Amino acid sequence: MHKKKVLCFGELLFRISPASGEDTAEKNPMLLYVGGAEANVATALAGWDVPVKYFTALPDNFMSRHVIDYLEYKGIYTSSILFSGNRIGVYYLERGADLKGSMVYDREHSSFSELKRGVVDWDKVLRDVEWFNLTAISPALNENVADVCLEALEAASRKGIVISMDLNYRARLWKYGKKPVEVIPKLAAYCDVLMGNIWSANSLLGTYIDEQIHDKKSKQAYLDHAASTSREIMQLFPKCKTVANTFRFDGKDNYVKYYTSLFVEGRHYCSPEFSCESVMDRSGSGDCFMAGLIYGMYNQHGPQEILDYATAAAFGKLQEQGDATGQDVLTVKKIRKEVEE
Repeated sequence: MHKKKVLCFGELLFRISPASGEDTAEKNPMLLYVGGAEANVATALAGWDVPVKYFTALPDNFMSRHVIDYLEYKGIYTSSILFSGNRIGVYYLERGADLKGSMVYDREHSSFSELKRGVVDWDKVLRDVEWFNLTAISPALNENVADVCLEALEAASRKGIVISMDLNYRARLWKYGKKPVEVIPKLAAYCDVLMGNIWSANSLLGTYIDEQIHDKKSKQAYLDHAASTSREIMQLFPKCKTVANTFRFDGKDNYVKYYTSLFVEGRHYCSPEFSCESVMDRSGSGDCFMAGLIYGMYNQHGPQEILDYATAAAFGKLQEQGDATGQDVLTVKKIRKEVEE
């Protein structure tokens, strides 16, 4: 039986980063990557043999056609992409830098940011879809895009499509006069799956946060807080049946400690703890985790298996250059097996 598709909705971005090491050069001082959180999720899912299509808006020009060729090469269905507007959004990132570090957005007046309610034929876009995924980044761009997100969720909900949202909080994007807690809860009300962390949930949904949690210096305290936040989210948004939380702590000399949790059917599952002494590129790790959740749930795996796969995939992404993962299923399972041993 042919499976219906996962649809990822969001803005495709070009990422430009300075080259370093062997790449530097008089030849090529800058590197360009195709990115955007939702495109990263779609790329991972396609690599794991989940039928996935991607919806964004791109200008009708030769560069967009090269982008579409690239997405199709990765195995992503692109028939829903809308041609409109005049430019592709860009962000500039120091190579290997964290999202909190040296980063500049150049997304104003991009094709995606100029979307408006009533433009997209959602019945057509969602015709062969059983799962709809978006992030809290899109509604941060402006009020019109936030309205398009709500329109999409209304349409997906009418069709009984499973809906997931990554609670990405990008403070530097929220510049149009609305606070996140005025916008995101209206979207979260439609979601079956929410993923983020205890701090992003506080910023975007208004859930409780223990301001002294770091002082406790306890992994169990973080996990207990994740369980408490998950219960609060489910009380606030009764449609939501699954909540995932990630914890990534960056130490000195590029050291990283990473673990996650999943709250579903009244039970709280925790992943093994991953750590490494160095990281190649932090970008896209959370997107890889979101893709891992969708991959496991789409294939009806058990909760612990879902969580362990998603965590291993996210951790493995830290050692890949660029925004999207190239890991296949066997690679992810190998990473998972190594930490369990």
